[in-house]
Amino acid sequence: METIPKVTATEAALKLIEYLKTQHGELMFHQSGGCCDGSSPMCYPNGELIVGDGDVLLGKLDGCPFYIAAQQYEHWQHTQLILDVVQGPGGSDFSLEGPEGERFITRSRLFVNAS
Repeated sequence: METIPKVTATEAALKLIEYLKTQHGELMFHQSGGCCDGSSPMCYPNGELIVGDGDVLLGKLDGCPFYIAAQQYEHWQHTQLILDVVQGPGGSDFSLEGPEGERFITRSRLFVNAS
């Protein structure tokens, strides 16, 4: 039985991740659910954001852990999150890609039972 990853990334997102790693070292992501950033994925230097029991590790993208808040995961557990990139300033000064003129976004698709 094939396991479908809970989180994946487009080629554009992987390219931006590689660039950001050269600038900032190892990275981590957290799928925001906060009031300020809506559902923007946030990119940080690895270890800068303290994760705990209220966070779920969905997987790794190019070696970078990708977390989501457990409460938000309850709503999105039947979807695959797809990290992508769009042109334009980010919605937050906290995420590392903001000054690069691009921003990460999350797309999603429902898991489908193939049986």
